Amino acid sequence: MRPTKVVFIGAGSASFGPGCLIDAIHCEGFSGSTMVLVDIDEHALNVMYDFALRINEASGAGIKFEKTTDRRKALPDAEFVINSIAVERNELWKLDWQIPKKYGIRQVLGENGGPGGLSHSLRNIPIIIDICHDMEELCPDAWLLNFSNPESRICMAVSQYTNIKAVGLCHGIFMGIDSISEITGIDKMDIDAKAAGLNHFTWMLSLHRKSTGEDIYPLLREKEKELDPDYMPLTRELFRSFGLFPNPSDDHIGEYLSYAWGKCDHDGYDFAAADAHRERQMGRLEAMASGKEPVTEYIQRESGEIVFDIITGMLKDSNEVLPAVNIPNRGCITNLPGDAVVEVPAIVSAAGIQGICVGDLPTGIAALCNQQVAVQKLVVEAAMTGSREAALQALLVDPVIDDIDAARKCLDELLAVHARYLPQFK
Repeated sequence: MRPTKVVFIGAGSASFGPGCLIDAIHCEGFSGSTMVLVDIDEHALNVMYDFALRINEASGAGIKFEKTTDRRKALPDAEFVINSIAVERNELWKLDWQIPKKYGIRQVLGENGGPGGLSHSLRNIPIIIDICHDMEELCPDAWLLNFSNPESRICMAVSQYTNIKAVGLCHGIFMGIDSISEITGIDKMDIDAKAAGLNHFTWMLSLHRKSTGEDIYPLLREKEKELDPDYMPLTRELFRSFGLFPNPSDDHIGEYLSYAWGKCDHDGYDFAAADAHRERQMGRLEAMASGKEPVTEYIQRESGEIVFDIITGMLKDSNEVLPAVNIPNRGCITNLPGDAVVEVPAIVSAAGIQGICVGDLPTGIAALCNQQVAVQKLVVEAAMTGSREAALQALLVDPVIDDIDAARKCLDELLAVHARYLPQFK
């Protein structure tokens, strides 16, 4: 594999930073390539850079690491741009959760669907579009490999408003496989799953054992009946009602359903636990970056993400099958709109990423997905034009909303509270 240049924007992320760096040193043929770490948080950037140097040296990976707080300095000649940015993620997400709740709106998570998902999109989409505009100027042929949420809405905006090739990445299908392994007792490495739908709202179209070709669904249906009623109640209710197993988890699926709050926890994201985890994670990374702790544990594992599978697949022209990517539909799911952003399996090669056609989704599942596609489109319009009308319509189309007056009041407060992050609405 020839050397390449990868730019990682948001490299200071405690969630995605270490994983991407570990996957880079494990990437076969990546020796001699350049990876530029970019983050506006200079402290986090320095920690990740020093951590990268240590695991690079310990593993003998032979990667050239660079760092900068200015993405425009990093982008020239890049072939791949990894993005994992978020605007004050947890601090603002708390408001996206609390404000709708004040008006009686029953969100489950408030990250990717409902008014929280709208608010999250309005903040993140314009910033990522700005990155794409820099890419159009400085590395127009590069691929954007996006981890930031809300995935489907960000990827739709990139597709509609820029010329950049982009793919959204999520490990949701692996969470689904883990759940099926836990229920059936089948080793997850022996499960071959084909899933399709929307990000955080996909459905297992087929499940087979890799070792024998056996259909897993009959066993899954039998084992599901024996489970504790409190185990994944929403996922299992949908499985029984629609006949296919949904992914990735109750809280994510529940963001898109009006009745989810009655089937799963209505407490929202555990911000305190997340903040404590990030603090512990950064503490360990700082210790390893400074040489106070060994990096042996880290260089012996991989993250499980597929970003470097994509990079190597394109450079090696490998025709590797990817289990799930978020891309414009263009006929992959034949009863969803062609311009929707869907999550489907795909093939990666020197020609790029080609989604695999899975045909029609079952009618009921397609209806649920089509409603969310309409929300996608209105949210993207609102984020890109600053249209309050489109933002309100996005809420009124969203099944989480059941009161028009609450929707108006909630939208007004979200726009007011987040005004400094929403210049398009001024």
